[in-house]
Amino acid sequence: MTLKVCNPTRRHIIKGLGAATLLSPLYSMPTWAAKPPRLYVDGLSFLPNDINDVKASKLDAFIADISAIETIEQSDGTKNYKRTYQACINSIKQAAKTVNENPEIYLQGLTGADIDKARAQQRTAVYFQIQGADCVEADGISANGNPPLWPQLESLHQQGLRVLQLTHHYGNRFAGGALDNNGKQGLNKPLTTAGHTLITELNKRNMLIDVSHSSEQTALDTAKASQLPIVLSHGAAKRFVNHARCSSDKVIRAVADTGGVFGVFMMSFWLTNNPTPTIEDYIDQLEYVAKIGGVDCVAIANDFPLRGQENLLALNNNNSEGVKEYLDWWHSLQSRNVLGFDVEPKHVVIPEFNHIDRMSRIDDALKKARFKSSDRDRFMGGNWQRVLKKVLI
Repeated sequence: MTLKVCNPTRRHIIKGLGAATLLSPLYSMPTWAAKPPRLYVDGLSFLPNDINDVKASKLDAFIADISAIETIEQSDGTKNYKRTYQACINSIKQAAKTVNENPEIYLQGLTGADIDKARAQQRTAVYFQIQGADCVEADGISANGNPPLWPQLESLHQQGLRVLQLTHHYGNRFAGGALDNNGKQGLNKPLTTAGHTLITELNKRNMLIDVSHSSEQTALDTAKASQLPIVLSHGAAKRFVNHARCSSDKVIRAVADTGGVFGVFMMSFWLTNNPTPTIEDYIDQLEYVAKIGGVDCVAIANDFPLRGQENLLALNNNNSEGVKEYLDWWHSLQSRNVLGFDVEPKHVVIPEFNHIDRMSRIDDALKKARFKSSDRDRFMGGNWQRVLKKVLI
């Protein structure tokens, strides 16, 4: 863990007040000296149908996936989910409309500083994200030797897109996907030439690059190519579950070396192979990311709605029943020998964290596990805030 650093400003204040004053029964610390509540930032969720969920979540900010998805049946029988430009430009406009119609709850996050602004106004900053660069489908293609143009990316940015994930599960013309990593063929697709150009364009616009769902080589290539911090907004460490969707130590370090963060998410079948998932399994993931990438790399993510995985909630978090909805998809990838799909999942959620109040519960679990207050500050939101302020300017 980190070394404790004394706060010189507070030390000088106390010294000036004098020991006698501090020991006086009539003395109380001034209200301005009280520490504000811990910052809570969620690395990936969705705009809720019930606006009351936002306040109930206690979040100061969250990254919201506003993608619109078209389901594509692939030649091998598996399904991909393509985010077309037209669908996504419509969905981002609708998301902005929802945020703007609820100004007492939301503030659309356009810069990293908007977290502070929202917090001061007791609102929640929402940063729009799309899970897949398919949405810039006609961009970056040059003709007659001219430089490639990026009108779709520019339009999405103007509408408020601030975080772009390179791919979702499967590769595209920019990047390799995690589930392209076929066990028989040993595929691990790199960032393509078009992908390198996309990274440059995202850096120019101060947009945050997300390598969740990317192949290992794409994530490593992106970390080298980007001039700004990158993130893996929602994932888990392969140390615990040897699965294509989980990340190696090399990827965790690469993200950390850019100054970015690695968000550990709530999908329990990628957190542990134990038959019953526990709070300790989640804390073990956070501790391991801190060990590999440093305490400044650790972050919290969700990947479910704010209140939790809806079907599991309806089943009172009965994992043995809830996992059944994932099995057809799981078996389709098992037949292709994709890494990790040979182990059938037994659960979907950690019941205690499949709850609207998960952030407080994670914070309490970290305290119980004897993490220092300064590290809890980082994990629960401080690291996300630092990265968003660095990139979104």
